[in-house]
Amino acid sequence: MPVPVPRQRTGSPVAVPATTGPSHMTDVTDVTHISDATDVTPNAVPETQGGGYLTLLVIENDPAGTFTVPELLGAAGTRVRIRTARNLTEAERLLTDDVHCILVDLALPCRVPNGDAKDPGDELAVLRHVLRLAPRHAVLALTAEADAERAAEAVRVGAQDFLLRDELDGRLLSRAIRYAVERKRADTAQVKLAESRLRAQENARLERGLLPTPLLQGSDLRFAARYRPGRSRALLGGDFYDTVRTADGTVHAMIGDVCGHGPDEAALGVELRIAWRALIFAGLCGDELLSTLQQVLEHERESEEIFATLCTVDIAPDGRRAGLCLAGHPSPLIARRGQAARLLPYENGGPALGLLPNARWPRRQVELGGAWSLMMYTDGLIEGRTSPGGDRLGQEGMVEMVNRGLDAGLRGEALLDATVTEVRELNGGDLTDDLAVLLLDRTR
Repeated sequence: MPVPVPRQRTGSPVAVPATTGPSHMTDVTDVTHISDATDVTPNAVPETQGGGYLTLLVIENDPAGTFTVPELLGAAGTRVRIRTARNLTEAERLLTDDVHCILVDLALPCRVPNGDAKDPGDELAVLRHVLRLAPRHAVLALTAEADAERAAEAVRVGAQDFLLRDELDGRLLSRAIRYAVERKRADTAQVKLAESRLRAQENARLERGLLPTPLLQGSDLRFAARYRPGRSRALLGGDFYDTVRTADGTVHAMIGDVCGHGPDEAALGVELRIAWRALIFAGLCGDELLSTLQQVLEHERESEEIFATLCTVDIAPDGRRAGLCLAGHPSPLIARRGQAARLLPYENGGPALGLLPNARWPRRQVELGGAWSLMMYTDGLIEGRTSPGGDRLGQEGMVEMVNRGLDAGLRGEALLDATVTEVRELNGGDLTDDLAVLLLDRTR
């Protein structure tokens, strides 16, 4: 039998309503109010109710009635609703979402309900069962002073704190309840934060692995790219690009944009990029390539309203000519040595992938020359503002911007960095849409 708790003799009497029904609920309603605490997550410790109450579930077997939690808390001026359970079966029935804290007597007979397996020598079997039963609730362990080591072990097992029956008084119990509830909230928030960080790290590793690695071994072309997703704290958006060199020496490059910039669009963009690379190595090009990619898009998209724009170029082994296909995408920009940058021809392009079932995408032959820079981009680059709330930059504004960079002697990585930085500065901050830019240089 538990050691009796001395009754409090100080303070004014507290009216304790009679227990009604099987719920064993007692209200202690003194003038002191425990402040509401903000819930950190839907699965966290329950909030205090509108009247400022905390609900305490006491699990103890005290036939003599000497364990006077209502009087202890009443003397301490605490607003608490108390539920009492004489065993674990009764506690399981009384444990509802509005319970904030559980006070479990470690001296309770070790009769775990529902046939749960237990170690006969486990002195904390009752506590372990309560922790499994109530993973979201704050738990206090109550024991005699002689069992201080077992009380400390209870905290190591998972209780928020322990109380020694011989030293218990109202103020200590009130403070312990508040501390246990707030510590449980803090622990829950810390676990959620750690899980969120872990998910973010896993997502970052996944997205980083999905970004393309150009395959240009044996080519004299220089490659550079910049990528900025529109989603906050993401590495991957609906824009996608890739560059590969096939066995005949042809360099194939593409850039595309799935409408929208959420995780579903990012996943679809990765699928299209991987499909494009596989089809290139299978020997497809031009209209046949884009028709097959449209079939992939139609099969993988979640809605018929989803479409993707695409620009592909195939650069001849000698580097002087290229084939160009546009599927609703902005035309690339070319800068030849000694000449200002300008857009490649964009007439007679085809529609975006996924819009028309029997569309065709003509392949146009373009002359590149001996030394040149070819910049492919998504509309995130040209849809930024020229000032906060101002007009769109547009393709003409982008061409002027690139020419200023070229006049300043910028090439390759430096040209891309300067362009992306200026676009963001003109926009007044981060762009809302995904942005991808790819640059191929031939210097001889």
